[in-house]
Amino acid sequence: MDEIEPVKGLHIKKADPVLIELIKGKGRLVQKDVLLHSYPYCWRSDTPLIYKAVPSWFVKVEEIRDRIVENNNKTYWVPSTVKEGRFHNWLVDARDWAVSRNRFWGTPIPIWASEDMSEVVCVGSIEQLKELSGKEEITDLHRQFVDNITIPSKKNPGTVLKRIDEVFDCWFESGSMPYAQKHYPFENKEQFEKTFPADFIAEGLDQTRGWFYTLMVLSTALFDKPAFQNLICNGLVLAGDGKKMSKRLKNYPDPNLIISKYGADALRMYLVNSPVVRAESLKFQEPGVLGVVKEVFLPWYNAFRFFCQNVQRWESITGSQFSPNIQIVKETTNPTDVWISAATQKLIQFVHEEMNAYRLYTVMPALVEYIDQLTNWYVRLNRDRLKGTEGDDAQVGLQVLYDVLLSVSILMAPFTPFFSEYLYQHLRKWQSSYSPDDHDVGNTNPVAPGKSNSVHYLPLPAYDTTRLNDDAVEAMNALQTIVECGRVIRERRNISLRTPVKEVYVVLDSPTENVVKGISGPLKHYILSELNAWDFIVVPKEEEDQWVKMSLAPNFTILGRKLGKKMKDVKKTIEALSHVEALAALEAGKLNIHDVEIDTKTEVISKLSFAKTDPEYEATNTPDGATVVAVNCTQDEAILSAGKCREFVNIVQQLRKSAGLDLTDIVEVFYSHHMELEKAIRGNVQLMTGRLKGILPLSMEFKTEGSVVLGTGEGEIGGKSLQVVICRRMLSTRDGLEEGVVSYLRTVDAVAVASKLNCVIDGKKYELNEGVDYWKSAADKAKSTKTLDWL
Repeated sequence: MDEIEPVKGLHIKKADPVLIELIKGKGRLVQKDVLLHSYPYCWRSDTPLIYKAVPSWFVKVEEIRDRIVENNNKTYWVPSTVKEGRFHNWLVDARDWAVSRNRFWGTPIPIWASEDMSEVVCVGSIEQLKELSGKEEITDLHRQFVDNITIPSKKNPGTVLKRIDEVFDCWFESGSMPYAQKHYPFENKEQFEKTFPADFIAEGLDQTRGWFYTLMVLSTALFDKPAFQNLICNGLVLAGDGKKMSKRLKNYPDPNLIISKYGADALRMYLVNSPVVRAESLKFQEPGVLGVVKEVFLPWYNAFRFFCQNVQRWESITGSQFSPNIQIVKETTNPTDVWISAATQKLIQFVHEEMNAYRLYTVMPALVEYIDQLTNWYVRLNRDRLKGTEGDDAQVGLQVLYDVLLSVSILMAPFTPFFSEYLYQHLRKWQSSYSPDDHDVGNTNPVAPGKSNSVHYLPLPAYDTTRLNDDAVEAMNALQTIVECGRVIRERRNISLRTPVKEVYVVLDSPTENVVKGISGPLKHYILSELNAWDFIVVPKEEEDQWVKMSLAPNFTILGRKLGKKMKDVKKTIEALSHVEALAALEAGKLNIHDVEIDTKTEVISKLSFAKTDPEYEATNTPDGATVVAVNCTQDEAILSAGKCREFVNIVQQLRKSAGLDLTDIVEVFYSHHMELEKAIRGNVQLMTGRLKGILPLSMEFKTEGSVVLGTGEGEIGGKSLQVVICRRMLSTRDGLEEGVVSYLRTVDAVAVASKLNCVIDGKKYELNEGVDYWKSAADKAKSTKTLDWL
């Protein structure tokens, strides 16, 4: 700009109005206007950029373009659409690559040339540069050191060749990474040749014109092969408003704060379970990270904590040390144990297959779904069993839960390394080989699940084919569908889960024999428990027409092309078929309408719908119409009284919890006068004692004088309030017994009392008998003395 004095020293954009005035002053201005268009700005300084044509050095990409495309076809990408679309399109139109830059900082291009460019030498090594220049020592290849090195000209003796001014485009260096990192070919030649091409690389979608491209160009030019075999391409993480994250704009939350608040594992899982791993963009939302904590980590941790609490409870009750035993896990016949073991092995198998295919976006949803199955189904269905309140089967359930938690912690280790390690370190403490003095990490224990000193020393677990069980998984899926439909019906009819329902009916479209046997047999009591139902019935095939109607509809996607103008008449005929006709067509596999044969397996859509009109029934069906669940919602006196008992049980359980009582603590329960509750208990004694682990609540008038109150609370049953008291169990004594004897009996442990007691009070000997002089509880006394005629 020195040649134009009026604008000398001005920024080029600020010079525009001055130049316009100069042109106008000379009468050469044709038009002055403002045009709105996109314009490149520096993303750091937010100032306009100026493009200027400059001489450059190029790599002849066009000459090897076909080979580059061919080598790209030898690679495996996830997702494949990026390889076959965006990257392929870029390669087939590739132009010669300008690899030089006009700046000071950068790797010097090793070309020495004469001033007129008639003699050009490309130097291939330090040794060659020493030989050509005559310099004995060259230790630094940065520009300020090599620019002073000259090479005597062979064409024009007496003159020298100087290094050109340009430096390499940094992308040339990134594309040289496979060779530069091993200093190939000067060192590690054998090691490089064994490991090239690379097994796997990963980078962002923007690298299709960057690193992925330069790797492919240089490896093709040098070796005629791709630089990598497998590639995962991720999308871009954008700010919440959809713009690029910018340090200058601060339009994103501080990553350190996110990690401090939610943990690194939650952030990792949020990202790996997002569109980013499918090469799509993600608008980063902090609530999404919180959602991972709530939906995955808290339920997962609660399952682990539940296991630990109940192992400790089991150990304290049995006096035995819990020791993992895989044989017990393999031999269990409990249907939920078999199911969760099969689901775990199926998950491990799936992860192996998908990780081998580099498909992270399929693995994480499966892991998240599995955690939900473990916490919201297995633990929920077996809660009482694992607590040891359903007989002697607690140890088997705990063994299964331990095996599952251990397997999942190992399986999840690559995805949630910190949380998996935390769980693993606690789980391994139950191994017989564990010693708290093991500090020589990795050496004291073998590399085996539960025995290795860290989860990260273990390979991905191998799946056990003997525990894969599709029948168990299929039956459990049916159970879950039925339970979820039943809950929908309860909510629709506004029936509390504490109020039982008489019957639940289910109709399944072409169920397997295994599913029918499963939900009618070993899984039935789980369905009854989850839906608080008195009975569950799978409607037999011969009675299905009394409950449902099978409807058929044309699959327009397929039949539309096949039938054309006949579509309207065919649709009308198909939809008019009766239940029996529809079933016959499905069983035959074909249907002839208007001289057209229709394949009922692929060309029609079948759907079951509820057909009964009785007001006491409420029904729902799954979206695909394969399952219909109906509930008898009749609310008679028996149902309502059982519901009141369940409500009272809930009040007692909450009171026990607030009083800090353990499951093993035996207490007595009393309530203030409440006619409706007493009537309900009278008709549901077995239900009440079953829910309260043998305890029968009584009216407050039966409370033993001097009882130690552990907790009091208030509640509401049938719209009327009542007071509830929990007391430590105390011996109930015979009316008229001497005061000294009564005082003595109040000191005796009612839980461990013998059937006969001998004592001396004021020099007088007493022989006391259970059932005559004392009873273990007020309820026992009321039953024995016939005080309550309904006991």
